[in-house]
Amino acid sequence: MIINKQNLAILHTGFKASFQNAFDGAPIDYNQLVMEVNSGTAIEQYGWLGATTRFREWIGDRVIQNLALHDYSIKNKSFENTVGVPREAIEDDQYGTYNPLMAQLGQDAKEHPAELVYALLKNGFTGKCYDGQFFFDTDHPVLGANGQETSVSNFQGGSGTPWFLLDVTRVMRPIILQKRKNYQFVAKTDEKDENVFSRKEFIWGVDARLNVGYGLWQLAYASRETLNAANFNAAYAAMQSMKGDNGRPLGIRPKLLVVPPSLRATAMEVVKAERNAAGATNINRDVVDVLTTPWLA
Repeated sequence: MIINKQNLAILHTGFKASFQNAFDGAPIDYNQLVMEVNSGTAIEQYGWLGATTRFREWIGDRVIQNLALHDYSIKNKSFENTVGVPREAIEDDQYGTYNPLMAQLGQDAKEHPAELVYALLKNGFTGKCYDGQFFFDTDHPVLGANGQETSVSNFQGGSGTPWFLLDVTRVMRPIILQKRKNYQFVAKTDEKDENVFSRKEFIWGVDARLNVGYGLWQLAYASRETLNAANFNAAYAAMQSMKGDNGRPLGIRPKLLVVPPSLRATAMEVVKAERNAAGATNINRDVVDVLTTPWLA
């Protein structure tokens, strides 16, 4: 290929198509866990997280509910993924061999949020949420029915491989995916660019600005105990029994059991098998879906 602006533009169009086709075709599953928020600034404040509201019979004037504000924010981060193509490869018409590399950039970009989301979930035992406690903790502060502060747990305990039970039926989700700038495919191919002039290398890359943070801890329950019917039932009951401030039932509906690959078979036995190990009907069959992800390995 003759190196000129027209041919480089055609090459860029082809590489971008490879990137976009792979991006569009890559499957994702993290979207079940997240509430996606479009960000318009460097840092977004989520002071309203944990706000408690409820309907009341309308008698007299409206009652404005005073919501406790929390100092919780998510700062956007910049990410990039860049590859180089030697000038000689383009001159010798070998650029077609780089289409799979550009496609891999597309797949990487589509899957990158999954790395962030599952890492945040996995680190929920040490990462803090809006109330200042660890996301998975035994003493989240909540106002009881008598107006006194009490502790609520969303961690079953244990020291083994963690598994997670989530309510993903609401607008709010356990994880916030905050996007400032979507993944963008860009190139440095001008003859005057330093990479071309000094190193005979054309560069293509992807960049984005985004971050993740914890949503409502009430929508997630973690356990390091053995994954079996008894512990699953206890976790399920604990979630459904959760109450917000002033003793108001939250109406939690656990719908997703998230496990690493090492617990896939066990999870399927607990909530998908028709019969349990004793041959009796499995009362937990299909009560939740199972999501097995390599990002928790």
